[in-house]
Amino acid sequence: MSYYRHHVFFCTNLRDDGSQCCQQCGAQEARDYVKQRVKELGPAIPNKVRINNAGCLDRCAEGPVIVIYPEAIWYTYVDHADLDEVIEEHLVNGRVVDRLRI
Repeated sequence: MSYYRHHVFFCTNLRDDGSQCCQQCGAQEARDYVKQRVKELGPAIPNKVRINNAGCLDRCAEGPVIVIYPEAIWYTYVDHADLDEVIEEHLVNGRVVDRLRI
């Protein structure tokens, strides 16, 4: 098994031309929130998790987006409640959150 069980990539891209992008939806703040929550949960998460920034993940129309590897599960989110659900269900309990999956 690799050192990290999950790698969570947040698209934090900001397009220069002003077109739709994840950063317009607060992606960096969302990434920072999840990183802090994962740190706070510590031992409650059964395996190590790495929260990463990513450049454009090319799903702008569905954004903001995150992708979790190694499963390659893509999610969209609106608020902290959605992010908390991904943390609790996917990262802690290993269950895909179908309602947020894209």
